[in-house]
Amino acid sequence: MKKVILITGASSGMGKVFAQDLAKEGHIVYGAARRVDLLKELTSKGVKTIALDVTNDESMKSCVQTILDQEGRIDILVNNAGYGSYGTVEDVSMEEAKRQFDVNVFGLARMTQLVLPSMRKQKSGKIINISSIGGKIATPFGAWYHASKFAVEGMSDSLRTEVKPFGIDVVVIEPGGVKSEWATIAYENLTKTTQNTAYSDMATKFKKAFETTISKNAEPEVISRLVSKAIAAPKPKTRYVGGYMAKPVLFFRRWLGDRTMDKLLLSQLPK
Repeated sequence: MKKVILITGASSGMGKVFAQDLAKEGHIVYGAARRVDLLKELTSKGVKTIALDVTNDESMKSCVQTILDQEGRIDILVNNAGYGSYGTVEDVSMEEAKRQFDVNVFGLARMTQLVLPSMRKQKSGKIINISSIGGKIATPFGAWYHASKFAVEGMSDSLRTEVKPFGIDVVVIEPGGVKSEWATIAYENLTKTTQNTAYSDMATKFKKAFETTISKNAEPEVISRLVSKAIAAPKPKTRYVGGYMAKPVLFFRRWLGDRTMDKLLLSQLPK
């Protein structure tokens, strides 16, 4: 059945692929992003594009209302907008830490608030939150990013029980390594915040360790298939996992103690 789908952060990476694939399946797809110029390519793929800044309340309200005015409903919200701000807890400014939460958590929460009234009215809908395996484990230098994704995990669990009586499903997608702009942005932030600090040497080793894995990351289509599966399922799973090393990492996190997990993570840094 054709659904009206709103995807945030659709200008690049996974969000862009989600929009293209879901439009190809015949759904009415709105790809939303702050960088509107980067959305132009999606129009040729049958995707409707719309401006959206998830740190601006008026922009978020306008986006949702425009779609409701044009389509009469929003069946699926894919909260995909997000980025990784890497650096040490000591060195990352509180301004940047707050921005990480504004985009990854509060923007997601506000978009959810805005679509829920219409979903409750129609007694159906799905909120799909793009989290990360980084919402279950934490690596060095990723404290604010991990904190934001841990928050998404907890919020999703609470939300799921709140909206279940209204016929609304809440699904969490937990990608592992996926090819996108994410790593570039995260590493740029890490370099900027740790230059000439007590953590410089460790940060350099951390970047080298992750650079060796980038080529092994999964294509975004791997996660796109999980989103499609969640949308098509009458009773979707509460969580879907995919991408490079996602399942092994979550297995280790489940069964290893904190100290052992710390040693495992630190052992990946080159000597």
